[in-house]
Amino acid sequence: MKGKLIVVKVGTVCLTNPDGRLNLTEMKRLVDEIAKVVKQGYKVILVTSGAIASGMAELGVKPNPNDIVFKQACAAAGQSILMAHYRELFRRHNLKVAQVLLTKDDLSNRASYIHTCNVLERLLQIGVVPIVNENDVTAIDELIPVTKGYRVNFSDNDILSVLIANAMQADMVIILSNIDGLYTMNPEDPKAELIPVVERVTEELKNMVEGKSRLGRGGIKTKLEAAEIATQSGIPLVIANSRRENVVSDILAGKLVGTYFKPTGRVMSAIKRWIAYGTTSIKGRIILNEGAKKAIMRGASLLAVGVSRVEGEFRVGDVVSLTDESSKEFGRGIANYTSEEINLIKGMKTSQIRKVLGYVRQKEIVSRKRMYLLEEARQLDP
Repeated sequence: MKGKLIVVKVGTVCLTNPDGRLNLTEMKRLVDEIAKVVKQGYKVILVTSGAIASGMAELGVKPNPNDIVFKQACAAAGQSILMAHYRELFRRHNLKVAQVLLTKDDLSNRASYIHTCNVLERLLQIGVVPIVNENDVTAIDELIPVTKGYRVNFSDNDILSVLIANAMQADMVIILSNIDGLYTMNPEDPKAELIPVVERVTEELKNMVEGKSRLGRGGIKTKLEAAEIATQSGIPLVIANSRRENVVSDILAGKLVGTYFKPTGRVMSAIKRWIAYGTTSIKGRIILNEGAKKAIMRGASLLAVGVSRVEGEFRVGDVVSLTDESSKEFGRGIANYTSEEINLIKGMKTSQIRKVLGYVRQKEIVSRKRMYLLEEARQLDP
């Protein structure tokens, strides 16, 4: 896998002492590992947590998890501390770093999404290690997980790491935590057994997981959600203990470390990956008749004749939800017409559009190439 791109995510609990202050010994261990694989020829994007916790310790205040502004203030104080230590630790390996702070809107907006990818790609090209964190100072929403088909909660950067991996077409995601991997039950239970390989993230597996760290926002549940997104996009993911010696280099050497989640989905095009997981802003809904849904499931585009009605207001280029007549979402796509235009031409044949609008922007309301179906996530490679 040398020369490949790896996204490494490290959680708050891996970087801090029980009092919340940064554990510089563990930070050094992490940086030494990343520096080692970078020098072996890998490209690495580090997604890190720890700003809020280090800010709490710096300001000498007690945790108040229900106060969003409090957490933002701590993040503002802690982020510079976190980056200062990373800069110094990587500098010892003659490696430079760059801070990239993101919010959900940065990945939801198509232009910002592309610019973010371009910046990360350029940093990697010139040998810089990008260090990514959620911008907790401005990101305040507690949102529904992306795998439910709605907007995304980064959940202590677990989901953010796989969205970055998706955007950058990474070859692997490594999520480092304070546990050795996924267990058959709560790892504190002596009967718990480590699951070395997960063939597929199933509903039974989702129902089994539990647990949450004290300082971080993400638990094993969000890591499983992250694994589902990654593997459905054709990217393998590993959950492992950050304090294991040579953890990153051993994983990349092919050793069975932690829990390995096998990729199950087809590798999607860049535009479909963004529609599926990058965008968090669904502007409206297009309700289709049964014939149109069946045609789309067989590979067709959405034409005006297949539209029953439109809900919400959206513009050309916005991502819309595609639902059947029972209002069940089965896909998403980029609209070629505004909601107002579609309302005027719904149910019509393509040949009639010009008579109503005076023009035909595209034959398709939503092109199949710019459409993502929820069923695609369940399709296996042949």
